[in-house]
Amino acid sequence: MFGGGGMNPRKMKQMMKQMGIDVTELDAEEVVIKTADEELVFSDAQVTRMDAQGQETYQIVGQPETRERGSGDAGGEDAPAVEAAESAESADEDEAIPDSDVELVAQRAGVPKGDAREALEAENGDLAAAISRLE
Repeated sequence: MFGGGGMNPRKMKQMMKQMGIDVTELDAEEVVIKTADEELVFSDAQVTRMDAQGQETYQIVGQPETRERGSGDAGGEDAPAVEAAESAESADEDEAIPDSDVELVAQRAGVPKGDAREALEAENGDLAAAISRLE
């Protein structure tokens, strides 16, 4: 990360703390990266969040499974139809706020998704403001 080579991990952690860098290990079950053509799915990946001066960076370590976009491998044959129905339903509720944002706010603030969606609507989709509003 910083070219520490043979540096003691504890010493590296101390140096990062002095520079105002906070590193947190996340207990992620699955990470999905979607590109225009494919999805990279990391199962049992090690995910690290690094917060340096308010800028969050995520590091994913693991071996991804590659699949075509919309292949539906994760949920079986019914998954695309279910996803389409859910996205259409959420689009009717509020086109501007993605479900992923609602889930993130609900998780960070420790509130139900309905409360998270209301806070996001009140804050015009601003994640940080919605989380602050709920805390």
